[in-house]
Amino acid sequence: MESQIVRVRTGGREVVLDITEECASFAADAASGGDGLLHVFVPHATAGIAVLELGAGSDEDLLSVLSEVLPADDHWRHKHGSRGHGRSHVLPAFVPPFATLPVIGGRLALGTWQSIALVDLNVDNPDRQIRLSFLG
Repeated sequence: MESQIVRVRTGGREVVLDITEECASFAADAASGGDGLLHVFVPHATAGIAVLELGAGSDEDLLSVLSEVLPADDHWRHKHGSRGHGRSHVLPAFVPPFATLPVIGGRLALGTWQSIALVDLNVDNPDRQIRLSFLG
């Protein structure tokens, strides 16, 4: 199995960050034209990985839904950090911290409109790591 850490900076805002290019590049190099599985994992208790259409409003829609389901208010028991920080610790129950994707002939087998995104509501920690692993 091959692995690589990708480091990203999300800034001090909620974000759906497109990481498709980094994933595709790693998968192509690791697969060397072969088949296998790409596992994408974010080792943080307050972020997730989503596979969805990006750039057509879906990313903003996702953030909107998450703010309705997980409001940034003071009702959370987990209270350290910024207002509503506890919701970030619940996020991985809705948007898991991983995704496993097929790689066929060295290319990610994503659907036409599918992209891979880091979903991060935690405005207190802008520095993130994403572990990419390929199993041939």
